[in-house]
Amino acid sequence: MMLNEILIRRKNKILLKKGVQDTPNKSYIVTIMKNIEVLGYTFSQDVYECLETYSKEELEQFYLDLIPVLKAQRGADVKYCPMYPNFPKSVMDEYENRLYMNAIVHYWSYGKLYPNVRKDQRLPLFEETKVTVLSLGKEEELIELFKQLANANTSLSQQDKEDLSCMFEKIPGINQYLPQEIDYKENAAYIAKLYIEKAPIFSLNGIRQYFKTATDVLRFATALSNGDLSLSQNCKFKSFSRKERRVLIELLNDCGGLEEDMARNAGRFIRLGERLHVGEYADRYQRVYKAFEKIRNGEKIRTYGGKLAMAYEKKDFVRALELLKERPGEFARRLDYTLREYHNSTEVLYAFEEVAAQVSTPVLLQVREHFIHRNSGDLRVYFPKGKLAQAKCIDTPLKKMDEELCKKIVDICDNALVEHFKKNEPMGKVYVADSMKNYLVPFNQRSASKAVKAIVPGSRVSIQKNTKALRGFIWWTNMKNGARVDIDLSMGIFDENFRYMQHISYTNLRSHTFEACHSGDITDGGRADGMGVSEFLDVDIEKAIKNGARYLVYQVYCFTNQAFCDLSHVHFGFMEREDVNSGEIFEPKTVKQKINLTSDSKAAIPVIFDCVERKVIWCDMNLALTGCRLGGNNIESNLSSVELACYCMVHMHKPTIYDLIQLHVKARGSLCDKAEDADVVFDEEVGITPFDTEIIMSEYLA
Repeated sequence: MMLNEILIRRKNKILLKKGVQDTPNKSYIVTIMKNIEVLGYTFSQDVYECLETYSKEELEQFYLDLIPVLKAQRGADVKYCPMYPNFPKSVMDEYENRLYMNAIVHYWSYGKLYPNVRKDQRLPLFEETKVTVLSLGKEEELIELFKQLANANTSLSQQDKEDLSCMFEKIPGINQYLPQEIDYKENAAYIAKLYIEKAPIFSLNGIRQYFKTATDVLRFATALSNGDLSLSQNCKFKSFSRKERRVLIELLNDCGGLEEDMARNAGRFIRLGERLHVGEYADRYQRVYKAFEKIRNGEKIRTYGGKLAMAYEKKDFVRALELLKERPGEFARRLDYTLREYHNSTEVLYAFEEVAAQVSTPVLLQVREHFIHRNSGDLRVYFPKGKLAQAKCIDTPLKKMDEELCKKIVDICDNALVEHFKKNEPMGKVYVADSMKNYLVPFNQRSASKAVKAIVPGSRVSIQKNTKALRGFIWWTNMKNGARVDIDLSMGIFDENFRYMQHISYTNLRSHTFEACHSGDITDGGRADGMGVSEFLDVDIEKAIKNGARYLVYQVYCFTNQAFCDLSHVHFGFMEREDVNSGEIFEPKTVKQKINLTSDSKAAIPVIFDCVERKVIWCDMNLALTGCRLGGNNIESNLSSVELACYCMVHMHKPTIYDLIQLHVKARGSLCDKAEDADVVFDEEVGITPFDTEIIMSEYLA
């Protein structure tokens, strides 16, 4: 069922083999469909017809395999037990002093005693909700998915990596579909790790072509040691097997510019050399042995970076341009700085135009976007190594640059991208929905959480028209070692300029002004193998707008100060509700997104809701906490960090999928006005959607 889980999550498809039953068990099939409809799913006609060939026993097994997968998708695989079982009505109607005393008794009992409230009979869920149709999939689609992930021209998420690993294990002969070249080096290192660990017959020639520099091999060693492939954090290298040591040394022996490249990461290579025992291979691999000896002894090795820094320092821009042209990607990243420092912008433009075609698609797109908004005067926002927890917001504007110069750079990028895309197959007629302007290009999925839908942070997802309230929820347990875990769900309410208006949290359970309500603060998650506990938080959209609010920021804090990655269980999600008092508090079919919180952080901002545009701004962002929090780890102690992080997220400029596809169409297709007339469709609902990140990363960012 593991492969089916991947197909269901990514493609809303399911693998089924036809049975031999002659008489359809229609009542069983209809019953299954009725049960999965509660979870927000139904079957397509081809799935229904395939199930008609199943015996009762086969249908029973199919159901038992399918239900856990669908429940996990919606977060319905656990029981939700809020403090107030008649939420939100009971909290909104209760006297303030009673709410206060209930909380005090709960705290005094160390999270064991709850208010003595009988659960009332709730009205059924009246509102109409959209269901997801599961259609029939094919094994070939899994092969194609594998190839797309392997060919991705940007970093993969943890979920992507787990899916690749699963397919490597479960699909016989999958290694024959490995690409000849993998441009993105982090992915090459991870796939080589899978190959060396899982391939039934290992051959170095199967992965040799992926490693051209010593840094590539360093990433491979880091992957084998389960370290950070971005190399932004140091790695504790494992004790490699003799086979692994020989492979790593032989790959290093094949690399050009070995000493210079090793010198750039001298400390890491010194630690790696201790694990490789290079001296044992000195006779056979003299070149590698001598390179390690040099960096161990601290011998000076002139590097590219050193030469470039010297040229800048001496204002020798002729030499600097010569060096930059040797490495076009580095040229693109330093283009703005070079233009500011060198008075002859024409010479810089000519040099960049000469090598722009050699710059990768993701870098060209980001350079293009930078110069489109170069003189906007907005705060400059960037995320080092794609880490949203380390968002940097610089309020010192860059010195204004001539608009005509900026336009010329954008044109150079456009021309280079179009020429590059012309090498691909013709697209024919293409329909691109305007909604694609709301979704950002997936440049960096490295830190993305496991979610129902893969959404790039900063993207804006419209909510259903009938939605009147949002309901956020969290669920967690204590740790396996018995340590108590207290997770808090909170919401900050801000105006259009991100000025704080109010918050809803365990310190302020309700707001009649904004018709917002918290289900009560639970301070003990219960046993790790128990049913867990939950908190909910509602807010009325129209009431928020009426009272001057624009942005509603859901936040999750670990009050007991454990990192999410160390916890046994914790997830967040949100629902779109038309009537907050009809249906159960948790209704799986109304869940629009659910993510597992697994980052090395104690505070998270999963989503921001824009009331005016009625869009959810996907964040999946962690807060980096510093200093002493006298009031504990909560929203009040982190307001300034929250305001800055959210302002950065809402106002950053990043290329959209719409921009990317328009460039592809200019190169190899033609636009059409109607989806039904198109050969290729890009839309939220049909064709290639923004959630098909593997397709965009492999086929349109290549």
